[in-house]
Amino acid sequence: MKLFILSLLALSTAVLTAQQTVPTGQNYYNEGPTGIVYDKEVTFDFRLITPRAFGVGVSFGNIIAYNKTRFYNIEFGDIRHPQEYRQRFEYQIPTTNRVSRAFIYGKQNSAFVLRAGIGEKRYFSEKAKNRGLAVGVSYQAGLNLGIMKPYYLELLRVRESGTINTIISEERYSPEMADVFLGTNSVIIGASSFSAGLTELSVLPGIHLKAAAHFDWGAFDEFVKAIEGGIMLDLFFQDVPIMVEDPLVPHLKNSPILLNFYINFQLGKRS
Repeated sequence: MKLFILSLLALSTAVLTAQQTVPTGQNYYNEGPTGIVYDKEVTFDFRLITPRAFGVGVSFGNIIAYNKTRFYNIEFGDIRHPQEYRQRFEYQIPTTNRVSRAFIYGKQNSAFVLRAGIGEKRYFSEKAKNRGLAVGVSYQAGLNLGIMKPYYLELLRVRESGTINTIISEERYSPEMADVFLGTNSVIIGASSFSAGLTELSVLPGIHLKAAAHFDWGAFDEFVKAIEGGIMLDLFFQDVPIMVEDPLVPHLKNSPILLNFYINFQLGKRS
């Protein structure tokens, strides 16, 4: 009888211990007010933005509760005007055998932006506690630093008047060059290399707002795997001078307000 009781106690202890053991690799939750185990999160973002723009960034999050994370984000990307179109004049330069390259008609500056902001992610229900898909929203506001780089074209120029000797010249837009930059003649070879204009940068301050639907596969697993789709508003304190505004191209207009849609892919880790 004594042996039976000792065996029963040992079995009960083993069962209770097994019930308290957390399987390796599986998240679990406290019964306290926050219901979480992890309290920090770092994610790397890759954002596709209309029209044909991108952004890469990193977010540092504080997990406040199972359904709420506050994060700080910094991101760098480019800004595109909706009327940017690549084109080329199909011809070959006889003296060098070089073929013309693509360029963007009417463009005077390449625009980039550094965004820094603070935001929150909120999940709709306690499904965030499961390893399945958690659905929620994210929103963010912050500051912008717009960076303008002059857009250079390679132009075919006559070396000496009255001769057929030619040179290739890298030149940026100016009002005096409007007939060359906005014309349709074959003097334009194509866009210059990215390095052209790097010493002539200018900046524009601004602000931004983001709001998105957020989908997270295992919202509090150790590894973050999420995607979100939303809308982003960039507001600068003056027109962003991406395109040339000239009577020759009355349909090209710049604006201080840029409203775009985006898809953001997130990968990261919680601790």
